[in-house]
Amino acid sequence: MAERALLEVRDLHAWYGESHILHGVEFDVRQGEVVTLLGRNGAGKTTTLKSVMGMVSRRRGSVRFDGRELIMLPSNRIARLGLAFCPEDRGICASLHVEENLLLPPVVREGGLGVDAVFGLFPNLKERLRSQGTKLSGGEQQMLAVGRILRTGARFLLLDEPTEGLAPVIVQQIGATIRRLKADGFTILLVEQNFRFAATMADRHYVMERGRVVDMIPNEALEASRGKLHDYLGV
Repeated sequence: MAERALLEVRDLHAWYGESHILHGVEFDVRQGEVVTLLGRNGAGKTTTLKSVMGMVSRRRGSVRFDGRELIMLPSNRIARLGLAFCPEDRGICASLHVEENLLLPPVVREGGLGVDAVFGLFPNLKERLRSQGTKLSGGEQQMLAVGRILRTGARFLLLDEPTEGLAPVIVQQIGATIRRLKADGFTILLVEQNFRFAATMADRHYVMERGRVVDMIPNEALEASRGKLHDYLGV
């Protein structure tokens, strides 16, 4: 690649207990890019995000962020370097209201968004400020989950299926938010089943099968690669 990558993953293997999930994953993400991991269920996409963050029982290989090797670091130290993970289940505390959920994670680096800035991205949250997590819609929970990691000071965001189960109008809002974050200088690694949604903001797409990266498709070549994507994804 012409530019040095911000995130460089090489020969990454990962396990949950005795189960060997990733088998030599390799990819790069450059500063300011939105990059997606595409693949069928069980391909290893979520495990890849968790492995970058050190959230698996065992991993080996190389994960370098801004030139620093992460493979031996625990997840809390990785977070302090400016990476944040937003899980598919969103991790909203049901007994806490919106503001309490938003303020729950610690600020680990300077430069995080203030509460007012988060509300600027997601006005719905300000309207639901005292609503408990159990009373939020799926879309509102996703907005809260993203807003929460933006407060921490992270500039590299790992988002796992942010549009899963959401209504089309909310999917459009999430897409607009990701494009705005990209314009503001955030770097994003995105797991997404819906490649049509991913095409609206991503620079490049890595395709995963059986715990490996098997292809890389630039966004401008996505339409021409529809036949390959059908074979890879079954869509």
